Amino acid sequence: MSVVQQIKPIVWNTLAKWQKISNIRLFSNASIERRNELFTIEQKRQRELVGRIEKIEVRYLGLPEDVTLIMNRDLSTPYNCAQHLSEGHCKRTALALLDGNVPWDMHRPLPDNCTLQLLNFTVADPHVVNKAFWRTCSFMLGAALQNAFKEEARLQLHSFPGPNIKSGSFVHDIVLGSKTWEASNDELRALSAEMIKLAAKDLKLERLEVNNELALEMFKDSRYKSEQLPSISQQNHGRVVLYRMGTHIDISRGPMVASSRFLGKCTVTAAHKLADEEASNAIYRMQGVALPIGFVLNHVAYGTLENRARKLNPARQPNEPFEESQMQMA
Repeated sequence: MSVVQQIKPIVWNTLAKWQKISNIRLFSNASIERRNELFTIEQKRQRELVGRIEKIEVRYLGLPEDVTLIMNRDLSTPYNCAQHLSEGHCKRTALALLDGNVPWDMHRPLPDNCTLQLLNFTVADPHVVNKAFWRTCSFMLGAALQNAFKEEARLQLHSFPGPNIKSGSFVHDIVLGSKTWEASNDELRALSAEMIKLAAKDLKLERLEVNNELALEMFKDSRYKSEQLPSISQQNHGRVVLYRMGTHIDISRGPMVASSRFLGKCTVTAAHKLADEEASNAIYRMQGVALPIGFVLNHVAYGTLENRARKLNPARQPNEPFEESQMQMA
């Protein structure tokens, strides 16, 4: 039986079976709602801590001309700056660059006076924005997996390694309640379709930094996240960086691109079994390849990228020891 949902809702053969799965789903939905509620409450609390509004000078460097913007400290974001420039800046900009060398999320508040560059995928040196795009693809793949898998597959998101564009694929490692799953072409196509659905929704990528205690509370129903969090927060002075897209929340140091809509053509290419995990579970490496929106390749060229992305990505595996620099899902 396929473990990926291709038609929703699923029609079960018996009422008893439906009731069993329905109860599981209610629990799963409740966990997601609770995590989002905690995220929203903390986001609101941090905004209210700003108190008296202070002004900062943001020196925008770029087309059509350099200009100084007066913005609000710890409230205004690069996206708000783009709104002062033009609608085109808002639509095209995927990532910001502060003071010439600090990549910055478009929806992350600005803490002080700074210079600001707005980056898209056609800048002279696209390395920084491409890494953010690749990282966002991994994050979105996690959301697509949660949307697509049936409950009885017992899917658990593990982690995703830092983006390495030269590897040829973005990655998300998962744990499944099966040691024998081999992804069919139909299942991979269904996952690819889930990614495209997320892109079409134009979901904002929200960043939130929280303390370790709150992060543990948010992920207390996720075994692998709970195991990872103490080490992650230790490397970041007791803090944990979270991202939210729609209702999907995960851990990543970021940065990520501004919205899911920057994902263009996308293919989930492979599912490699990495190792057995306990009695009935196994770790799988899900891989894919994507282009930013607006980028077009002919069928042959894109097929070459897909073939490359099917090969096992050499990034550190979840069951291997990792260096301090690899601690978060980079």
